[in-house]
Amino acid sequence: MDEAQWLNSEAFEYFRYLWDEPATQLAIVFVGGAGCHTVLRREPMLSSRVFIRQQFSRLTLKEVKETIPLFHPIWAAADPADIAFADGHAAHGNFRAWAQLAAHARTALARTGRSRIDQDLLRWAFSRLG
Repeated sequence: MDEAQWLNSEAFEYFRYLWDEPATQLAIVFVGGAGCHTVLRREPMLSSRVFIRQQFSRLTLKEVKETIPLFHPIWAAADPADIAFADGHAAHGNFRAWAQLAAHARTALARTGRSRIDQDLLRWAFSRLG
């Protein structure tokens, strides 16, 4: 559940109900921004069922260069300098931004008939980011 910090008590109660129902056999992952953990802790019946809290931070440039080529095939063939260019100008170590950038870059590759990402293509993709 993304943006979990915006869920209300009724939603959390429903998730608790699903969790406790033996027939559901589900796992719930709450993902949220600032304040998410605080909001989850305010719901004691839910909070007692949270097994782990994991905080994520932005990827460093080194991590970007190691991870992003493995994330999607379009990045696997990209020049590491172009990956650094994309991170510095648009993604900033944010994995969600990398996913959005990949979607726009795929569109650009399809429209241009190019087989590989370059900085011109990336600039076009940057213009499509929200």
